[in-house]
Amino acid sequence: MRLAAALACLAFAGAAVAADEDKDLELIPRSDRPASAETAPPPSDNANQRVYVENALSFGSLRQGLLVPFPTPLPLRWEERLFADARKEWSPAAGALFVYSGRLNVLDEEGSGFLHRRNVTHDLREGYASFEPRTREYVDIGRINLKSGVALGFNPTDFFKARAVVDPLTSDPRALREDRLGTVMIRGQRVEEGGSLSVAYAPGVNRPAPIAADPDRSFSPLFARTNGTDRLLVKASARLGDGMAPEALLLREKGRVKVGANVTESVGQSTVVYLEWAGGRQRGIIDEALAFGRQVGTIPAAAPDVISQGGQERFRSQAAVGASYTTESKITFNLEYHYNEAGFSRADWNRWFTVGKGLDASSPIARELWLLRAYASDRQEPLQRHGVFLRMDWVDFLVPKLELTGFALADARDGSTLLQLSADYARSDTWSFGVLATATTGGKRSNFGSLPQASSILFKATRYF
Repeated sequence: MRLAAALACLAFAGAAVAADEDKDLELIPRSDRPASAETAPPPSDNANQRVYVENALSFGSLRQGLLVPFPTPLPLRWEERLFADARKEWSPAAGALFVYSGRLNVLDEEGSGFLHRRNVTHDLREGYASFEPRTREYVDIGRINLKSGVALGFNPTDFFKARAVVDPLTSDPRALREDRLGTVMIRGQRVEEGGSLSVAYAPGVNRPAPIAADPDRSFSPLFARTNGTDRLLVKASARLGDGMAPEALLLREKGRVKVGANVTESVGQSTVVYLEWAGGRQRGIIDEALAFGRQVGTIPAAAPDVISQGGQERFRSQAAVGASYTTESKITFNLEYHYNEAGFSRADWNRWFTVGKGLDASSPIARELWLLRAYASDRQEPLQRHGVFLRMDWVDFLVPKLELTGFALADARDGSTLLQLSADYARSDTWSFGVLATATTGGKRSNFGSLPQASSILFKATRYF
């Protein structure tokens, strides 16, 4: 496409400023395993920084005969994205660190012209200053991607994940944790050998924005997505013996309190078992979505509820329990069970399909029905109440420097599944190439089988500096 030629120009222009070609492989993000308790910020070095340019071309196929018609605009059938991505750190003095992480995107997509305002955007993932006023004590101020949780497919304790993902290139939850917008906050941390304590306060600086993407976002920091409300988070962790690392969390947001816990334990040399849980008073996801739609003006205030879970606010739980196993041939498997008490029950799904069946795509009722699902996706919450997640990561698959990664997320109620498989090959110290395929399977009245996009495939070429 039209961006492909620009990739080569940007790549070779950047080569002039590459400081150390021998260390380029260190800049390629590596796979991770379930993390234990929060630790001190790492020192600034090349291994913690990266700069690269990537061209990604994707094609998608749409599902025909949806029972509940999908409102316009439909998912794109093709898109090409050229972007420059950087994470840099500067340490001007002992005990001080400045961090920037962001991405400059140029889009070319179905139905739009080339190089106009909507197609040139900048995502400011992080921009903050970190200070160490006393040994093992840290203060961070700015936009920070604060991550929590030990699971890979769903993180109930990752309280800052909501609304943080924009224009994703993948459905892999592990990748989305890294490639998302941070939240403006001030965070204090105390780290000891036996554990850590941190407190983070994120102020509400903008009224929450609607879910629909802002067509004129351009270089907007999108604070209305990440800082639409005041939040206070307290985290405490401990290390018990060699293998167990529990963590407790408490979040206060909009007058509600949520609590959470993470526990990991090593079982031998190759296996890690883990549990992640969070709970607090809330309504079902349908009622939360309808209330949000009225708050931001997407749904008229006087409009009746298309469907409801009763509107009752009560204590509800979310959980992810799983295990990770790594073979001698460098294959890592993760198997998890996910539970979301606020998600759709069997009766909720029946109502969703019954109310929406046979509607016109322009119907306000159809738009409200799909808003419920968009709300869950925007908050990175599973719509299904019970789910099973299996992930595989194979380093040096068949040949050195070829990594194969795949996952399957199944709705335990109806068996419908989201599947993704990717292969990435490091051709040299500075170039890598990859392909990523995604598909959804299931019947017309199933969770994933009722989505408008049936499959997609993405090709990418990356130049590291």
